[in-house]
Amino acid sequence: MDPVTAGSGVSILMLFAGVLGFMALVMIASWLTQKLTHNTGWVDVFWSYGMGVSGAAVALIAVNADTVNALPVSPVRRWIVAIMILLWAARLGTYVALRVARSAEDVRYRQLRSKWGGRFEVNLFGFVLVQAPAAALFAIAPYLAARPQRYELGVQDILAILIWATALGGESLADAQMKRFKANPKNQGKICDTGLWAWSRHPNYFFEWIVWLAYPVMAISTDDPVSWLSLIAPVVMFAVLRFGTGVPPLEKSMAASRGKAWDEYKAKTSTFLLLPPRKKVDAKSAQKPSPKNPSSKTGTKR
Repeated sequence: MDPVTAGSGVSILMLFAGVLGFMALVMIASWLTQKLTHNTGWVDVFWSYGMGVSGAAVALIAVNADTVNALPVSPVRRWIVAIMILLWAARLGTYVALRVARSAEDVRYRQLRSKWGGRFEVNLFGFVLVQAPAAALFAIAPYLAARPQRYELGVQDILAILIWATALGGESLADAQMKRFKANPKNQGKICDTGLWAWSRHPNYFFEWIVWLAYPVMAISTDDPVSWLSLIAPVVMFAVLRFGTGVPPLEKSMAASRGKAWDEYKAKTSTFLLLPPRKKVDAKSAQKPSPKNPSSKTGTKR
C-alpha cells in the first residue's frame, strides 16, 4: 500500500459523521434485538463489534489531513492499529455474545428494568442511542494512534503494542478464570477470590481500561497538542467502569446476594486496580482494644 498523501481522502468531519451514523444504526439494531429476545445484554455485543469496525475504519480510511508537514502516514502503523481494535472487538464481542446467549439478563440491566418500570424500553432507547456519539468519541484514540507525526515505527509503537497485548491477555485470563470458577458445582453461591480475582474485584474491567491506554501511548507527541485528545477514551472508560455502569451496580448486587462473604472479600481485595491481597489480622489481635480508644477494634491491614 502506498503512503497516504494530502488531498487523497475524505474530510475528518465526513469520517466521524460516518462513524456516528453507522453506530446509530448499530445501536438501534441492538435495541430491537434486546426487545425481541428480552435480554438487554445484546446491547453490549453490538457496541463491541460496532466499535471494532468503527475503530478500524478511522485507522484505515484516508483523510485529507493525513499528511502533516509533508510527512505521510505510515500504512504499517495504520494496519497495526486496525488489527488491534478488531481483535479486541472480536474477543470481547464474542465472549459477551456467548454469555448472553446462555445466561439470564445481566444484573445491571435488571436493575434498570426495576428502576425504570413501564418506561424501560423508552428510556433504554435513549440510553442505547447515546452510545453512538460515545463511540465516535472513543474512535478519536485509534484515529490519532494511526497518525502520529512520525513515519517509522519506534519505541512508542512497540510499547503500545506490548501494553495492548498484556491488557487483552489479562482480560481474557480474568474471564477464563471466572468462567472456570462458575463451572465448578462446588463453587455454587461462592465468590471467586483466586487468580486475578484475588488482586482485584474487577480485573476484567481493569484490563479493559488498560486496553484503551495503549492508543495514547502510540499517539501522543509533545509536538502535537491534538494528539493528547487520545486520552479521552481511557479517561471516559475509567469513569464509566469504575463509577458508572460497571463497578457500582455489580457491587450492589453482590452485596445483596452474598452478604457477609462479600464484605470479607471486599476487606481483602482491591476494588479496581491490581494490588496484592490485604492480609487479615488474626482473631485474637482483632479483639484487642486500641490503646488510644478502648472501644475500637482493628479489622484488616495491608
